[in-house]
Amino acid sequence: MNYFEIAYTAIGGLGVFFLGLKFLSEGLQSGSTDAIQRILATLTKNRVFAVIAGLAITAFVQSSSISTVMTVSLVNAGLMELKQAIGVILGANIGTTITGWILSIKVGKYGLLLIGLGIYPMMAGKTARASAIGKTMVALGLIFTGLEFMSGAFAPLRTDANFISYLHLFDAQSLGSLLACVAIGCFLTVIIQSSSAMLGITITLASTGVIDFNTAVGLIIGENIGTTITAQLAAIGANTSAVRTARAHAIFNLLGAVIFVAMFPFYVDFIEWLVANPADAVDAEGARPYIAWHIAVAHTMFNVLNVLLWIPLIDYLVKFVTWLVPSRGEKEVHKLKYLGNRATMAPEVALQQAELEMDNLVEIIRQMFNLTREYISKDTHDKAMFDEINHLEDITDNIEEEMINFVTTLLTDSVTQGQSARGYALIRMADELESIADSLQSFSIYRARLYKQKESLSPEAWEDLSRFYNEVDTFVGRVCMARRKRADATRITGLMEESKRLNKMGNSMRDAHLDRLKSGTCQSIPAQSYSDMFVSLRHIKNHALNILETYTN
Repeated sequence: MNYFEIAYTAIGGLGVFFLGLKFLSEGLQSGSTDAIQRILATLTKNRVFAVIAGLAITAFVQSSSISTVMTVSLVNAGLMELKQAIGVILGANIGTTITGWILSIKVGKYGLLLIGLGIYPMMAGKTARASAIGKTMVALGLIFTGLEFMSGAFAPLRTDANFISYLHLFDAQSLGSLLACVAIGCFLTVIIQSSSAMLGITITLASTGVIDFNTAVGLIIGENIGTTITAQLAAIGANTSAVRTARAHAIFNLLGAVIFVAMFPFYVDFIEWLVANPADAVDAEGARPYIAWHIAVAHTMFNVLNVLLWIPLIDYLVKFVTWLVPSRGEKEVHKLKYLGNRATMAPEVALQQAELEMDNLVEIIRQMFNLTREYISKDTHDKAMFDEINHLEDITDNIEEEMINFVTTLLTDSVTQGQSARGYALIRMADELESIADSLQSFSIYRARLYKQKESLSPEAWEDLSRFYNEVDTFVGRVCMARRKRADATRITGLMEESKRLNKMGNSMRDAHLDRLKSGTCQSIPAQSYSDMFVSLRHIKNHALNILETYTN
């Protein structure tokens, strides 16, 4: 028995398997951009929609870890409520079981054929969809080829006396050995950071006859506990709501594992009854031809039954994690904060997440416009309102910094030309929106100067300034709305014409201000403040125009 050969063949096969999973995730995302956008748009609906969204997203990215990290990040950014986040993660638990069904298909010997058929459209496809289909075929070929390598490596172990004697410690025939299986499954999943990979190893070991069905089910239960570690890591340094989301993920997986351990013999019998042919039936070559289907069904039923148990209890789970993770007491700043290994972040989902964060940034700008309008219209300085404007500007600084860091890191990975263009557009838009926030802050500071000096503008000057403020506010809102509606050339041209109209209005205001200065109806301090406030509004209009230009690139 050459253990070294077994080890490097198994590790190499696992590496090919991992590469296949990565390509599968990328291929499905590239060909399903619109579907992912529609799914993410449902994330704020009721708990059932949230579960369905989590299931669908995980089916596309082929990783519950990516889905849960995305969810924790959205909660941390203030874009999702805790209850919806728990629903999404519940759905992700079901979505990840699709991998088991793929792995249970006995087409390993056709892995190279799939790679051969898919490599040409992947490398030289004329369209993005053709390239995505080719990449998906290559991915499936790599997955099945990796499984074949692992099967060949593990097969000799079923006749090795030393290995068999050691394996009796993990045969799941007693409570102690069952808990040992659960612990091993959990530990290995934490180490390799992929429940899909561990499921592939489990199916391979079982199919080659190295482990029996009871042991495989015990490992599956442990894998479902181990996969929660990714969300716990993503919540380090995040705000209270994000930490609560991660804890909820661990709680329902852990309690689900406890329930299934308690009813383990009945659950195994239930799966045997549900699936035709005995799981541990052995063929002439010593392999178990039916066990892969049994494992796929056992994995799916574990998660489906666990989710069905928790859906009506989500409100109680929310209350429990709220009690378990109390608020920190200070006002938390919602910002984009992606932790963990960014290199494994699915590009399309990451870009969609950044788009949602951009919506959050736009909403903060809208708040600043409304708050600044209210502040400048007051008769006296309102310190609380002035401080809130400054606080919102600080938040935009945080979001811009995190957005640029994240998207820049994302663009160093393997992304399509379209994804790259969207990423650069997001970076520029984040910079322009943060500059608009700076100008609104400056506008309020110039108004505060008038309050401090107990000075005011003439009624004519206030009327001009207020009218221009409202026009600029409307223009910024229309530019931002055009992004969400995927503006066509006609809409963009219309906004360009509106920008020219605002330029003419600004020139008229400037001329009227000069006339007031010449006539002596405007004093020096109010005149300077008017000029500064007017320039701030022009800067805002220009930044909005820069955003509009990103839509045409």
